[in-house]
Amino acid sequence: MSTEYDDIINLPHHVSKRHPQMSMLARAAQFAPFSALTGYSNEIKKSAQRVEERYEENMETE
Repeated sequence: MSTEYDDIINLPHHVSKRHPQMSMLARAAQFAPFSALTGYSNEIKKSAQRVEERYEENMETE
């Protein structure tokens, strides 16, 4: 069975002479999770706290 990549499948992997290879740690950092909305979760917690406080105040006045 032949495929369209048979001519290149066994070629050696290219290693650049100009650019050093990236460390495994630096490579892994590229795929690390990140928070696009920094501080968003803190704001949600603050908002929930205010709502809870208002709810408790309303429960006391009833």
